[in-house]
Amino acid sequence: MTTFVDRVELHVAAGNGGHGCASVHREKFKPLGGPDGGNGGRGGDVILVVDQDVTTLLDYHHHPHRKATNGQPGAGDNREGKNGKDLVLPVPDGTVVLDGNGEVLADMVGQGTTFIAGQGGRGGLGNAALASARRKAPGFALLGEPGEARDIVLELKTVADVALVGYPSAGKSSLISVLSAAKPKIADYPFTTLVPNLGVVTAGSTVYTIADVPGLIPGASQGKGLGLEFLRHVERCEVLVHVLDTATLESDRDPVSDLDIIEEELAQYGGLENRPRVVVLNKVDIPDGQDLADMIRPDLEERGYRVFEVSAVAHQGLKELSFALADIVAKARAAKPVQEATRIVIRPQAVDDAGFTVTEEGEHFYRVRGEKPERWVRQTDFNNDEAVGYLADRLSRLGVEDALLKAGARAMDGVAIGPEDNAVVFDWEPTMAAGAEMLGRRGEDHRLEAPRPAAQRRRDRDAERDEAAEEYERFRPF
Repeated sequence: MTTFVDRVELHVAAGNGGHGCASVHREKFKPLGGPDGGNGGRGGDVILVVDQDVTTLLDYHHHPHRKATNGQPGAGDNREGKNGKDLVLPVPDGTVVLDGNGEVLADMVGQGTTFIAGQGGRGGLGNAALASARRKAPGFALLGEPGEARDIVLELKTVADVALVGYPSAGKSSLISVLSAAKPKIADYPFTTLVPNLGVVTAGSTVYTIADVPGLIPGASQGKGLGLEFLRHVERCEVLVHVLDTATLESDRDPVSDLDIIEEELAQYGGLENRPRVVVLNKVDIPDGQDLADMIRPDLEERGYRVFEVSAVAHQGLKELSFALADIVAKARAAKPVQEATRIVIRPQAVDDAGFTVTEEGEHFYRVRGEKPERWVRQTDFNNDEAVGYLADRLSRLGVEDALLKAGARAMDGVAIGPEDNAVVFDWEPTMAAGAEMLGRRGEDHRLEAPRPAAQRRRDRDAERDEAAEEYERFRPF
């Protein structure tokens, strides 16, 4: 059963905000005590947090759908809804978060690093919060916003100082087992190592991590074998160690050609040109292996490589290799610039910036895009005329009506607010007046009156009854 997973697709959904409450305070001798509807609670966020105790993405491979809890709706007597609980997802150090198009959203390195993968929806305001001097008793409340839902990709790039690269069965797993306390699976057949192994090495006062990167063969950078799956694990290393097998039994291979092939694959992958290289000639405890190492060492040193002859089985040359790698890692760490605390830059929105755009999309059709108008539309209960009238007031104060007029919109032109896949479309009426003085009964708005057959029949019956009463009074005998 697979216990190491370094790439998963995760479907996250933040919690929805709770709806606001439309309520009127009632008590003895005070049947209409004013609005007292509470606000809805905020939906929970989905938060990724780096946890050093987590080393794999296996849990998200088995359970890729994650959702935070919703906020609770408000209630009467000014009781606010409970906020949704944030969903905290621990991820390994070195996790890269990407969107569906492959764009990097966050590079999570360091214990405690956080990233909000899904923003919870804000709760709707209750009618108590919507009351004003002109709208003393609103008969509506705002809806809670839906939480953010999206698909993200998590990729794990091992955070190691040293990366061991080389052909399968070159002895990388054996080498990491004797240099550190790691206990990888070791055997004499190709692709024994199916997952990167990570170990911690102590050399004098320097402590560094070393990773065994498996599966590099010709064509690995194009997806052949296992190389493409694990090449990402060498991106963060400070030094690359080529482990060459000097006792290979394959007649068509030799250590130098193995080195050239691996270097070609690293070059095809890209981004590793400036990393220092070290060559380790492994298995020199075998007589033929020592002879071959003596033959090729001058050629490798002439190319500029620092060469070490070791034997993982006989524990030969390990101390020199360990301290040499520690020296390279220490110098690389010292050369890095000192990390300064992230400065918080506040960029206030301009006073005259309305934050929306109006674009013409065809004949007699316009689209309004912007954070505020789209959010207001999501919070509006379109089954309540007064709530729709309140939306019209807000859009008018924001300047949407003036912008439509400047764009050339005319009466009854189509206007959409929001993105194409989730927009509210209506016929625009530019003569709408704004203000609470236009309101009628609770929950109604005269600006949005439409023909109502039932109401018209009621008015006709009242008129007929009044006319009959007048006729009776006219001919009633004295």
